[in-house]
Amino acid sequence: MYEAYWGLKEKPFENTPDPKFLYSSHEHVEALTRLMYTIEERKGAALLTGEYGCGKTVISRRIFETLPPEKYEIALVTNPLLSPAEILREICIQLGIKTSPSWPKTQLLQELNERLYHNLRRHKDTVIIVDEAQSVKDSKTLEELRLLLNFQLNDRFLLTLILIGQPELREIIDKFRQLKQRLAIRYHLNPLNSKDTKEYILHRLQIAGAKNSIFMSTVYDSIWQNSGGVPREINSICDMSLLLGFTKKAKVINQDLVKKAISGLDL
Repeated sequence: MYEAYWGLKEKPFENTPDPKFLYSSHEHVEALTRLMYTIEERKGAALLTGEYGCGKTVISRRIFETLPPEKYEIALVTNPLLSPAEILREICIQLGIKTSPSWPKTQLLQELNERLYHNLRRHKDTVIIVDEAQSVKDSKTLEELRLLLNFQLNDRFLLTLILIGQPELREIIDKFRQLKQRLAIRYHLNPLNSKDTKEYILHRLQIAGAKNSIFMSTVYDSIWQNSGGVPREINSICDMSLLLGFTKKAKVINQDLVKKAISGLDL
């Protein structure tokens, strides 16, 4: 609605995990580097946690973009609130393995095993990413995920397991020592600081095609304080500010517009 008014090619603050908008703060670079290291060096398993809306899912999408499909096959599980058999079936489906709801767990494991060795013969690595992993409430499902790491040769794992979730996932895994001991990498993603919040906003505006300054320099600290540095909240404030500025025919986003946006969002 407001894109043309502000000279933008697209909306810059959508709360969707579009990897092209990923802002490379120090922590985001560190998180992506550690996950890529786990995958490329076949370390077995890694854990990424962070507050809701801090950019974890965007990082998982960037992994998809970064890993060449001729060398990697990736299964992304986004709804892990499943039984052990159901999560195995979902992994198989994501890997393109045709399954039947009537198949027992043993058959699903056999099909998965065959796919892993098939990929090995083709010099491809298999990566399984479980997003929102804090949703896994059944300890048997967590155990099933851990057991996937038993697919290995003497000198390497046949798959890499990446668990991504909110902070409570760390507490869940701390109580599940068998899985905790298999994690080669653990990293926690914090909200953005004041400087990164400003750079994040400018980065997204640039990606969306902004040629001129849209936000006044005085508004960034207010956006940071009221969003807590959480990218999802920053997006909401900035998107609403651009909409209000459009409706009021403003030339720039000033403090008054940002305050109105924050008030309207009840932050």
